[in-house]
Amino acid sequence: MTKIGIQGIKGSFHHLVAMDYYHKNVEVLEHLSFHELARKLNMGESSQAVMAIENSIVGSILPNYALIDEYDLRIIGEHYTPVNMNLMAIGGQEIEEIKKVYSHPMALLQCKEFFKKHPHIKLIEDADTAEAAKRIADSGKLKVAAVASPAAAKMYGLEILAEEIHTIKSNATRFLILDAGQQMPSEVEVDKASLKFDLKSERGSLVSVLNILRDSYLSLTKIQSLPIIDEPWKYSFFIDVVFEDLKDFEKAMDILELITEDLKIFGTYKNKLS
Repeated sequence: MTKIGIQGIKGSFHHLVAMDYYHKNVEVLEHLSFHELARKLNMGESSQAVMAIENSIVGSILPNYALIDEYDLRIIGEHYTPVNMNLMAIGGQEIEEIKKVYSHPMALLQCKEFFKKHPHIKLIEDADTAEAAKRIADSGKLKVAAVASPAAAKMYGLEILAEEIHTIKSNATRFLILDAGQQMPSEVEVDKASLKFDLKSERGSLVSVLNILRDSYLSLTKIQSLPIIDEPWKYSFFIDVVFEDLKDFEKAMDILELITEDLKIFGTYKNKLS
């Protein structure tokens, strides 16, 4: 059975994505941190992994870009899933009785408008949405709640006190499907790629890269810069591009290799928004 690593436990959004993406019986390996998820995939303890990379409202999960680079992981696919945040607790309680709410910091941020209406509730950041729900269910404690998916409430026997409490109802999260292979994938229907390169902070350096992408008929869909810690005023750029012809992409990469440093192609895969 294929072993799929996820951040969080069963009932988390990573778990739901794994079930939806693979459409088959897989063994899910739970990890409470993204660092552990990346390290275990690199070590071969899981065959592939699901990793959140950005949310349509709160933006990118910046450390995950560095983890993909550090552990030489390969992106083989992507998956977008709508966010559905719910307030849940041991049954028989009202929202007015809840004193503390536990959840992942991104989940709490996505529900900030709801909690503004309930200032008596103290928000506490936790490692994982579903893990917070499970811990409350296991403890049987009252006056505490979690923010998590409806699947987590059902799985751990909690009552949903308020449904769909996320601020933006069209909110969605993008997940990457990763493996630790070093070879480019063999799929013929690829039209998106993720890559990374380094640039010095010099006038026109990034413009030159963007011009190459344009002249090669590549469309930039994502760009994220991170400073290189031990090299002041030098930056790594993580970008996503889409294309119609793989040969155009390969030609652009040949040119970029000449004008950038440490060019790394994380993977080519199918664009799920096309």
